[in-house]
Amino acid sequence: MMTFSPNNNVVKLCLQGMGMEEAGKPEEASRLFLQAWSEAANDHEKFLSAHYVARYQDNASDRLKWLETALHFALKLDDDTVKSAFPALYSKIAQCYEDLNDPDKAKQNHELAALFQDKPADKGPFYHGTKADLQVGDLLTPGGDSNYKAELKMNHIYFTALVNAAGLAAALAKGDNPERVYVIEPTGSFENDPNVTDKKFPGNPTRSYRSHAPLNIVGEVTDWVRQTPEEVQKWRERLAGNKGEIIN
Repeated sequence: MMTFSPNNNVVKLCLQGMGMEEAGKPEEASRLFLQAWSEAANDHEKFLSAHYVARYQDNASDRLKWLETALHFALKLDDDTVKSAFPALYSKIAQCYEDLNDPDKAKQNHELAALFQDKPADKGPFYHGTKADLQVGDLLTPGGDSNYKAELKMNHIYFTALVNAAGLAAALAKGDNPERVYVIEPTGSFENDPNVTDKKFPGNPTRSYRSHAPLNIVGEVTDWVRQTPEEVQKWRERLAGNKGEIIN
């Protein structure tokens, strides 16, 4: 399974393209995504860049070509973080076939989208970051206060398969206690976190999940990449400026 990195050059180009989108400069965004495609050197980079190039095609036929290119490389990867993108990817392909008056292929791709809309196949290990002082055998349960929106009670308990992502969550958690990252095991079914899946990037590159069922603490990690106070403050400011609603 590949580790998603914002330092990857193709990822950087895609981020710059998204910045141009937000600035209302679609032609510049399209140029950056095409540059990302031209520089893509492996299947993951080709999947990612083709996904963005597809957004800037003027007709359904060209859009379909790029979406099916993205799907081709995604299928070669056999990566759980990429499989999370399949429902949306197949749905977009189905829409293209609808626009091209091909109802049979549209139906086939809608069915594939539904097939992949299943629980994640990620086997972990999984982590939860917090400032709470807990012990092995304790259960983490839904219903806590959101770290990102005042007065919001969370209907799910969240976790990740990336220890550094859990460390960041611990740094952003409320309270003055030391940051803690616990190794956890879900006690029930879980799903991709819809707040981050298929948002800026296709799929679930941060391997973030949520569950209605408790998480059982089975250990603790003390070695992860800690954010500096300045980095934590930047994250807080970024989250405070986020206008999107939390999917709870």
